[in-house]
Amino acid sequence: MASLQVGNALRIATELLVCAGLEESKARVSARCIIASDRWGIGSHGLMRLPFYLERLLAGGINSKATMKIVTDLPGLVIFDGEDGLGHWQLQRASEIASERAKVNGIAAVGVGRSSHCGALGIYVWPMVNQNLVGIVFSTGPAVMPPWNGTTPILSTSPIAAGIPTNPPTIIDLATSAVARGKIAAKAQSDQMLEPGWAFDAEGKPTTDAKAALAGMLAPLGGVKGYALAVLVESLTGVLVGPTLAKNIPDMFASSQDANPQEIAHFVIAIDASKLSVDGPNDRISQFQDGVTAAGGRLPGSTRVDPTALNSDDHITITDTVGSQIQEWAIRLGVKA
Repeated sequence: MASLQVGNALRIATELLVCAGLEESKARVSARCIIASDRWGIGSHGLMRLPFYLERLLAGGINSKATMKIVTDLPGLVIFDGEDGLGHWQLQRASEIASERAKVNGIAAVGVGRSSHCGALGIYVWPMVNQNLVGIVFSTGPAVMPPWNGTTPILSTSPIAAGIPTNPPTIIDLATSAVARGKIAAKAQSDQMLEPGWAFDAEGKPTTDAKAALAGMLAPLGGVKGYALAVLVESLTGVLVGPTLAKNIPDMFASSQDANPQEIAHFVIAIDASKLSVDGPNDRISQFQDGVTAAGGRLPGSTRVDPTALNSDDHITITDTVGSQIQEWAIRLGVKA
């Protein structure tokens, strides 16, 4: 394992993305989202993914010159065509716009279609919770999960994230599969075995081999209930926003598909928390927090640092494999690592 200072990691990631064609402001936002994942301890969605983004940028699978083209613009609903851009900066902007509209209208939704992978979904609730808004985010990806009792992958890991403006914020971030696929990829890189019940191989047989699982399918979280949640996520993203269903989204871990745009869809909902109460101002949030603490627990994600305010002097830990890959890309693109 290797330790890397956050400030240096941000610089390297930003410069690599710029060298791969991304505009500097978009590269800076994207790099922050990537490093925030590592800072949160979610290495499977952090720098481990950067080489895959760089390959796709250079191959044309991610459009480095993409903008966000307005398709629908209503007071409480905005839909963008992401023009195959990198998902991080696009979903960050979608969350910011949802926040702006919800502060005026009480509630707002923003969709981005024809985008790309965005990393850890929980990062994108922060623009909302920082404005005292409830934030909910959905995204899709390559099909890796079969329908209940099925044998063919139809659904992605179908992640859901939500943020509640407690103090500190409650951050819920989970895949509706038994485990995030990025975690499978990370274990495959380091030749680690999986927990039983996480995945199936390409023939639909249960497996603990991470590489076989990466080429196979994932089990739903909580059985049929997880499958039902995945259907909800796919409906709000690939089906309704589009333009591509999970079953047709290229796999970012398959180098043969690097030139093919993923056309991923994201969907954001922001709600003004101050407008929800039936009885006006109250202290129920504090009561609830105190109750959880008194019961010996803590609210989900309450220890996660604000990704919009990373401390450059902090450190992240990456595997030696990821460190070597970043070093190789730095040499390839002429960036000082």
